[in-house]
Amino acid sequence: MILTGPDRYHLNFDSKTFRVISPIGGSKFFGKAISKLPKLYVVSTDGVPIYVGVTSQSMRNRLRYGWNASGKGGYYGYAWRHQLSKADLDIWFHEDPPNDNPRLDLETVEAEVVYLIKHAGQWPKHQTEIHFHPSDEAHRAAAQEIIAGYEL
Repeated sequence: MILTGPDRYHLNFDSKTFRVISPIGGSKFFGKAISKLPKLYVVSTDGVPIYVGVTSQSMRNRLRYGWNASGKGGYYGYAWRHQLSKADLDIWFHEDPPNDNPRLDLETVEAEVVYLIKHAGQWPKHQTEIHFHPSDEAHRAAAQEIIAGYEL
């Protein structure tokens, strides 16, 4: 498993809209963030992770889906969009996903990251779901590396 990143973006938002501020300036996602590569993303405020997610969509499409959700099918979108107005968004990219289940490794790392956050004291404040899969040392090492950049 080859993970690259993170690419850090800043988000300004209210409950209905969001604005992206890219690390190179401007208001758009670029590079791998707009690709179909599997991505693990961490939303944080003041260095504290509040949400961990995985997607293979472009980040703009994934965020749009989380902003436009209305509860249909049981999904209400990102809870943090109703309580905050800004956050940091860090994205890691799975460079060599397997063809048979490209998201499996990152879903496994996602669970390990959330576990490490919980182990430090509490679940991420706005985490609403998680996918559990058996992990190996590579997944746990990736989670340790990811979480090292945050306040727990």
